[in-house]
Amino acid sequence: MTDTKLHLLTPHNCQLIFIDHQPQMAFGVQSIDRQVLKSNTVALAKAAKIFNIPTTITTVETESFSGFTYPELLDVFPGKKLLERTSMNSWDDQKVRDALAANGQRKVVVSGLWTEVCNNSFALSAMLEGGYEIYMVADASGGTSKEAHDYSMQRMIQVGVVPVTWQQVLLEWQRDWARRDTYDAVMALVREHSGAYGMGVDYAYTMVHKAPQRTREPNETLAPIAAG
Repeated sequence: MTDTKLHLLTPHNCQLIFIDHQPQMAFGVQSIDRQVLKSNTVALAKAAKIFNIPTTITTVETESFSGFTYPELLDVFPGKKLLERTSMNSWDDQKVRDALAANGQRKVVVSGLWTEVCNNSFALSAMLEGGYEIYMVADASGGTSKEAHDYSMQRMIQVGVVPVTWQQVLLEWQRDWARRDTYDAVMALVREHSGAYGMGVDYAYTMVHKAPQRTREPNETLAPIAAG
């Protein structure tokens, strides 16, 4: 039998879950810069929107402790119902199990806080009790220290969780630049969220292909004048 983990992620064989991207959870993150973490998380969400990936968002103790989910994340999925719970482990809430089952894909891409608690417990439980394959987005997740994140990732990898990054997932979904129906949206996402890669895309578009600059309004450049 072929190992299904050898199958690349496609828009048709996976689903995505965001676990507890809430302020109080983010405050405790020390394994990654928190602004980078938010940017990566929102980028992953936008990628899922481009490819119509079934997506679940969970929250924990929103009004009593954790605060409201990043508005930037919610704005990617306007009107989506959030699955609130009390347990640290999303798998312990029946709504979450039902949502995963309804989405119908066995490969589950995971982004959440904290890696060593909510991500770890969900991943192990979903694999053991639900038979899911877990793809953990390491740079769209965060732990309370670098060691907490890294050792939790190692623990999950040892039992079969597949580590990935948000951009890896995006490009695996795109796979072929000839897929023009998603090409422009992917390039726009890369320019916004992919750092040096995005800058390189802007450079190629404007300097090589002579596209206009990506600004809302044109800017005037004054020619150099040597000082007398």
